[in-house]
Amino acid sequence: MSKVSNARAELREMDELSARTSPIHRLHPLAKLLVTLIYLFTVVSFPKYSFSALSVMLLYPVLIFQISGIPARLCFHKLRVMLVLVCAVGILNPFFDRVPMLTIGGLTVTGGVVSMATLMLKGVFALTASFLLIATTSIDRLCAALRQLRVPGILVTLLLLTYRYVSVMLRQVSVMTEAYALRAPGQRGIHISAWGSFLGQLLLRSIDRGSELYQSMELRGFRGEFHYARGGGYRAADLCYTLCWAAFFLAARLVDLPRLLGNLFV
Repeated sequence: MSKVSNARAELREMDELSARTSPIHRLHPLAKLLVTLIYLFTVVSFPKYSFSALSVMLLYPVLIFQISGIPARLCFHKLRVMLVLVCAVGILNPFFDRVPMLTIGGLTVTGGVVSMATLMLKGVFALTASFLLIATTSIDRLCAALRQLRVPGILVTLLLLTYRYVSVMLRQVSVMTEAYALRAPGQRGIHISAWGSFLGQLLLRSIDRGSELYQSMELRGFRGEFHYARGGGYRAADLCYTLCWAAFFLAARLVDLPRLLGNLFV
């Protein structure tokens, strides 16, 4: 029951984060979406041994965290489960790739260790950039930006309704778990023998609630696509934001900036 309440609270917290006012929040959603997509493609395109070149991509999330006023610890707290899974993806690389790459203080670092660290860094950067996009852009404005990119309306509508309906489903789960707890005092969680009936009741309640919501949407003029979510005009500041970050990502991908700076100062 507490986990369901925590999930609902985290959804509300994400909506509250996206409703803040900062220079990043005030940017056009299309600009933030384009920069995030370019960042993700750039991060993924780095070779598996380019750990030093990839590390410079840390500059983007660090600056966005500072300018938007969103605490970085909040990001890692909300993504703690996904981060563990992402970091576990390349954990077997050191066992398969044992070719020596470099020696640090008498310790030989193999290619598997470097590729594992690079893969983990890619996952962390990708999750962080996605979190920053959601935390600084409301779902309505994000869907409006997707429509401006000519994403099919049915997909955008499904994304919006799914995001909105998650909170409704969690409310139904909360009501059902509270009712179960009142009928089984002192029992931790739901007994395995009641899982089938619990999921069946949840499915039936979700279908009924979904039908009621859809009927209310039709009464308010819904005909398959939302028309109220508009991102406004694309300003010069938005264009500058997009071009500057795109140029930086391109430079970071083509040139090993940390090694270049190291050669200049050493």
